Amino acid sequence: MSSTAAFYLLSTLGGYLVTSFLLLKYPTLLHQRKKQRFLSKHISHRGGAGENLENTMAAFQHAVTIGTDMLELDCHITKDEQVVVSHDENLKRSTGVNVNISDLKYCELPPYLGKLDVSFQKACQCEGKDNRIPLLKEVFEAFPNTPINIDIKVNNNLLIKKVSELVKQYRREHITVWGNASYEIVEKCYKENSEIPILFSLQRVLLILGLFFTGLLPFVPIREQFFEIPMPSIILKLKEPHTMSRSQKFLIWLSDM
Repeated sequence: MSSTAAFYLLSTLGGYLVTSFLLLKYPTLLHQRKKQRFLSKHISHRGGAGENLENTMAAFQHAVTIGTDMLELDCHITKDEQVVVSHDENLKRSTGVNVNISDLKYCELPPYLGKLDVSFQKACQCEGKDNRIPLLKEVFEAFPNTPINIDIKVNNNLLIKKVSELVKQYRREHITVWGNASYEIVEKCYKENSEIPILFSLQRVLLILGLFFTGLLPFVPIREQFFEIPMPSIILKLKEPHTMSRSQKFLIWLSDM
């Protein structure tokens, strides 16, 4: 390679690095600043599973009482087109009855068991007396000013449409975020109602990371407003540490970093 070619290559690479760094530090030089709808430092996953039965009104009330900034919950739709708050489509784990929510009317849904395993924490259980599966509209009515993160659990057009209608009905676009790890579901949410902020799907999270480490991120417009990234270290909470090799633990640590 000639000295001239090397000079052009280094100057181009240097210019790219400087521009990328400058735009990463000052993104509004290229992109319009997003409106920060709300700030959440403490989010109650499934309403605070581990402290109360997950996704129940009692759990949500307890979380709000102790000062949570946001409720996270999961939605499904019943046979009679009611949007309900439940993590699982099949109710075997949570109610003991092997049936799908979509196959039952709301009035037919069985109650939660009085004690449930916390699926993301080994050897941990939650319990409570409120074992009724609530409607999403009940949560909206009870907590009109509390930001809510809605996980659309199944790729169902009617579910997405009904959730959008409820958000609009209760005028909650400014304090609601919705989505799923599935790129297809998030795309449908955005097309249904672009006024409700969306989460990054897993596919988009990986893309953003790739763009960041290659320096391309500052040049790419982003329409999502909220990250929701599972940390790989949660694996350590679900398995016995002594059963994992050092290399496995190192990879988990590296992924978190």
